[in-house]
Amino acid sequence: MNKVRITAIRQTVYPDLMAKYENPIEHTCDVVEGQQWLSIDGKCPEGMCPSAWSSMREFVEALARGEGNFYDGWMKNPMSAMISCNDGFRPFSFYLEVV
Repeated sequence: MNKVRITAIRQTVYPDLMAKYENPIEHTCDVVEGQQWLSIDGKCPEGMCPSAWSSMREFVEALARGEGNFYDGWMKNPMSAMISCNDGFRPFSFYLEVV
């Protein structure tokens, strides 16, 4: 199976949505831009946010199996994907790539 590198690329924050819909919370996310993990055998890497993992798991598992070319040419590198976590207020985008 392939190893898949997961890189935290960018976080987007929507303060207007947070003000309108979210209850105030003190701690939200420990991920930082540039942070990387390595998935071996399609498994969740240690320290990966569980919510982010649930958003990307199927793509990581497919890349680990040697599958790719998602959505018929979506990515310039067919053995990669750009996936965002499911936090609607402050989503992080992650770049997944076979290494």
